[in-house]
Amino acid sequence: MHKIFSNGAIFVTSEADMVALGQRIAATLQGGEVLGLVGDLGAGKTHLVQGILEGLGAGEPAASPTFSLVHEHTDGRLPVAHFDFYRMKSADEALGMGWDEYLGSDSILLVEWADRFDGALMPQDTRWLVLRHVDATTRSVALAGC
Repeated sequence: MHKIFSNGAIFVTSEADMVALGQRIAATLQGGEVLGLVGDLGAGKTHLVQGILEGLGAGEPAASPTFSLVHEHTDGRLPVAHFDFYRMKSADEALGMGWDEYLGSDSILLVEWADRFDGALMPQDTRWLVLRHVDATTRSVALAGC
């Protein structure tokens, strides 16, 4: 279950709760938003993305796009482009794959490891979601500036 604390952080204790939180986030999306997901390996970024996709009605499950760099989901309420900047060596690599074109679209952009290049690629109105390990089973998720 989600517990919301006074600092705005939401604490989740299972993968299912992280997916449910993503579904709640999906209900707030209208199109064209950029969500930067920041957190260590295993913090729950891909599970959060899975929930967002489910909440938008996408038929394909989320998979970490670490090796393909981007997965497009166009069968839900809104189109989604799911990025992973983890293996990119430079911001130029993202620009070379058409990042600018995605920014100008109506797609929701979900970007794992969005802070990889000091957030230089991210637009000013990015919604930053910071995921942290609290303990072996608990994660915190906070909306924050980066």
